[in-house]
Amino acid sequence: MIYELRVYKCVPGRLPALLNRFNTITLKIWERHGIKQAGFWTTLVGESNQELYYLLAWESLADREKKWNAFAADPEWLAKRAETEKDGAIVANVSNQFLAPTAFSSVK
Repeated sequence: MIYELRVYKCVPGRLPALLNRFNTITLKIWERHGIKQAGFWTTLVGESNQELYYLLAWESLADREKKWNAFAADPEWLAKRAETEKDGAIVANVSNQFLAPTAFSSVK
């Protein structure tokens, strides 16, 4: 199992719109594509309160490529994303890292 850490830096003031999109749209589409989330976080105390952090769990990089590409090309996702951004961009920047659990990690 590998994990993908994704960090979305929102356009100022647009974090609520991003959270709503995940809650009402994105997670349902991910489920259809077999994409498994391992958790979502926002910053309680830190440098910025306009970021969303989340982990995705993948069987392998090939699993990730297949499922993520299918999601990214999903017509419903493309339409809903465009609809949620009709008033302007929500996300200013996305970064991601692929993480492997250590031998002593509580998750494998």
